Amino acid sequence: MNIAQNVERAAKFFPDRAAIMFEGTTWTYGELNTRANRLANALRANGVARGDRVSLYLPNVPEFALGYLAAQKVGAVAVSINALFKSDEVKYIVNDSGSVALFTLGELLPNVPRQDCPTLKHIVVSGGDALGNPTLDDWLSKGASDAKSEEMLRDDPAVLLYTSGTTGFPKGATLTHGNVVSNNYTTVHHSGFTPNDRMSLFLPATHVFGQDFIMNSTFLACGTLMLYRRFVPDQVLESIQRDRVTMFFAVPTIYINLLNLDLSKFDLSSIRYWFSAAATMPQEISRRWTERFGRPVYEGYGLTECSPFACYNHDFRHKFGSVGTAVENFELKIFDLEDHEVPLGQWGEIVIRGPGVMQGYWNKPDDTAWVLRSGWLHSGDVGMMDDEGYVFIMDRVKDMINAAGFKVWPAEVEQVLYKHPAVREVAVYGIKDPVKGEAVKAAIVLKAGAMATPEEIIEFCRARIAVYKAPAYVDFVPDLPRNPTGKILKRVLRGQ
Repeated sequence: MNIAQNVERAAKFFPDRAAIMFEGTTWTYGELNTRANRLANALRANGVARGDRVSLYLPNVPEFALGYLAAQKVGAVAVSINALFKSDEVKYIVNDSGSVALFTLGELLPNVPRQDCPTLKHIVVSGGDALGNPTLDDWLSKGASDAKSEEMLRDDPAVLLYTSGTTGFPKGATLTHGNVVSNNYTTVHHSGFTPNDRMSLFLPATHVFGQDFIMNSTFLACGTLMLYRRFVPDQVLESIQRDRVTMFFAVPTIYINLLNLDLSKFDLSSIRYWFSAAATMPQEISRRWTERFGRPVYEGYGLTECSPFACYNHDFRHKFGSVGTAVENFELKIFDLEDHEVPLGQWGEIVIRGPGVMQGYWNKPDDTAWVLRSGWLHSGDVGMMDDEGYVFIMDRVKDMINAAGFKVWPAEVEQVLYKHPAVREVAVYGIKDPVKGEAVKAAIVLKAGAMATPEEIIEFCRARIAVYKAPAYVDFVPDLPRNPTGKILKRVLRGQ
């Protein structure tokens, strides 16, 4: 078993079919597999072996899929790093994973602090100034075109996808070949991917939604991946019309934005399937979309920790406001605080069991034991199940902020804000936002005699962490509300 065998199989049966279309360039399955073979052989020649970690610090470009597949072919573990991340964030993930090689672009290279990453032996650069590092073209030119994927066991690690925790330090969800391959088959089955489909991917390929649900499942189905750097409405909509895209995947924010655009100048009739995940779709938006386009936006639910697909709305009946029922071979239940199942119709924590559930968090046995206790993956989401097995999500158990599908943990942002010379005390929390679902807000107590503006605070954060994590709003307050033990009451701040 090996994730890369999806592309090897497609190259055998459909060598001339478009595997990736990107900005006027097309790679067929035959070309993609040959390139991946060359890069896999180059990795081996440079000492990268089974079980080694290979970081992919890349945006949505074909080279991401290439590096990912090559790593899988040699039995290495692909480590995704969001292209929005800055130097400290990159350093943490490279060092925590112990990556020995990293693929990136010339424009991102300044954010790779090689001198602070002792395990990193190779940085391979695609495009731009390589600053003395080998280029991707160099490695491809030296690798033989024939290669065969390593035979991996179902429980062999394949991917590290970093997801933040309440401490503010990301944890590497370790997904195995069995996790990913089984979830790809589940996706193809429920969502109905076919070889004739063209699937949009403008969501980050470094995120489990883009990487597994869209990219890997497209390759399994032998379909065509329509790849975009990001969601730029006119560019994507023009491509749908020109290239006859058939399946559209997005987060609720994008559907909200599209409902506020004049779409009459675009022919979107080729789209047969609309899908949303990563954040809860507002029921009113779902209804408006169905009324306008005559078909629903199908919804899914899952976590990075379960590869991610666990719940789908649905094969037989779409139910507004729900994320659907458990997908094949998965079980979902609602537990109380003592990990006992609650009666149907009552709220509790959503727990998940199935073949996509991760092996654990990389090198974090205590966190792993806690989240997988009682034999179930504890989602941290509060939900309810009705008498037909449909799940409805109410809220997060803790304070995680979900801004347009991006998960932001307040502790991480607070750590950055405490580095500002004017900040004495801070609390970061989420507030409702009509477009993003939630926005990041900071309540700050300044040091005596210190001065700062909201704009200065926001820019301070944007320079140090990914832009989506930075506060959108800043309030300066004389003090922060606390309970008798001194804990800051964020629910009071949200209520204000």
